[in-house]
Amino acid sequence: MPVDGLVGTAMSDVFDSLDWAAVRESLNTQGYAITPPLLCVAECSELMARYDDDAQFRSTIVMARHRFGEGCYRYFDNPMPGVVSSLRTQLYAALAPIANDWQKYLGVAAEFPSHFDAYQDACHRAGQTRPTPLLLRYEAGGYNCLHQDKYGDLAFPLQVTCLLTETGQDFDGGEFLLIENRSRTQSRGSAITLERGQCIIFPNQVRPVPGTRGYHRVQVRHGVSTVHRGVRMALGIIFHDAA
Repeated sequence: MPVDGLVGTAMSDVFDSLDWAAVRESLNTQGYAITPPLLCVAECSELMARYDDDAQFRSTIVMARHRFGEGCYRYFDNPMPGVVSSLRTQLYAALAPIANDWQKYLGVAAEFPSHFDAYQDACHRAGQTRPTPLLLRYEAGGYNCLHQDKYGDLAFPLQVTCLLTETGQDFDGGEFLLIENRSRTQSRGSAITLERGQCIIFPNQVRPVPGTRGYHRVQVRHGVSTVHRGVRMALGIIFHDAA
């Protein structure tokens, strides 16, 4: 097992060492947060090697068929690779307190449990039983239209994308895109360049933004800009399962 990436070390120690106060601040002010590399090169390569193994996945989406963009993504089936399951579990535990604060800001009484297993059980009781972590692959000319990942009535307000290939080496272009649609003003856009192994944490659908009369909801969509050269691959981690 590789030991030069964060996932290859003791997971609890690694996540405790991250500056989650800074993550919270960035999410609240910028609408997203970027972590240090959470996957090493070997772990990124190992995940990418799984892409062509049909037995690993429950579904494959060719984006052009649905006018989602140009490229493909594949949803993992259970049991998922250990690195994916570990990232999902540990990230959920770290992000649940932030998600619960967002619920309060938006006037939502329901709270998310502190442990991922409990939240997944709630999803399954609601009929959302299909796993949602996925691998995304774009070749030159590929892109992902702006969208939100809605898979059922239950939705965790944050999700994560981890880049598996190296910007400028394996591909050019392919910036991660976020668009905020604010009421009574024009939309705000961000184009974010990631390094291999880094994760971006961002809103699933809405985020709270303070105003003169308290917090208001801001709709957020995400996507990927056109890849100009090479192949871009990423791991997507969505915490709610699909109906």
